[in-house]
Amino acid sequence: MLSATTRLVGIVGDPVSHSLSPRMQNAAFAAAGLDWAYVPLPVRAERLGDAVRGLVALGFAGANVTIPHKSAVLARCDELDEVARRAQSVNTLVVRDGRVHGSSTDGLAITGAVEARGARALVLGAGGAARAAAAALVDAGAAAVAVAARRPGQARELARLAGCDTEAWPPAGDWTLVVNTTPLKEEPPLEPRPGQTIVDLAYLPDGRETALVAAARAAGCATVVDGLEILVRQGAASFERWTGVPAPVEAMRGAVRGV
Repeated sequence: MLSATTRLVGIVGDPVSHSLSPRMQNAAFAAAGLDWAYVPLPVRAERLGDAVRGLVALGFAGANVTIPHKSAVLARCDELDEVARRAQSVNTLVVRDGRVHGSSTDGLAITGAVEARGARALVLGAGGAARAAAAALVDAGAAAVAVAARRPGQARELARLAGCDTEAWPPAGDWTLVVNTTPLKEEPPLEPRPGQTIVDLAYLPDGRETALVAAARAAGCATVVDGLEILVRQGAASFERWTGVPAPVEAMRGAVRGV
């Protein structure tokens, strides 16, 4: 229940109606005993600057940023941490003393869920999450990292920023780790092979497996990490940046998985 002292955070994107982040973060605030609330904030691209300034004006503690604003919001931040600067992607805003601090928890959520060192890693997509993933995999010691996207120009630019290679679309090759950052949910962007590690950032709000996750399990992949797990991991890191207290990870996981 909102009160006169409730601290507010939210999720800025277009669209945001499908997002499970409000359910997850509000469950986390309740579990931690915090008088905080998390609200959806649908924002068109042309109003992004107004929205970020509005967070400061309205006293928000911060926000998450999702598609399609993760790269565009960089210019709206007063400060960026090293991870966000290197990835050229922001998914978490923290407002302190009237200033907006931008950071990225997407990449760390991926490398925290799987072993990247020594992997031959392929990132599917060329948006903000793909930038964060590619940079994190390079930093985590992957033996090779490449980016494949339906927009080859954006893939080349991403690869230049992250210091990795590009792969043609549709992707092929002997990759041991595949990270999907595209919005494809009902059809797999590639056919998984036995022994691969698959990470899918996409998820379905009703909890069903995406086509890629289902195909990976059927193919006998070594490790399969779905979008709900990545959502929890990046959300927990955002929670801790805003509140300064440890995230109740199991409460967050239960909220998104309905258990």
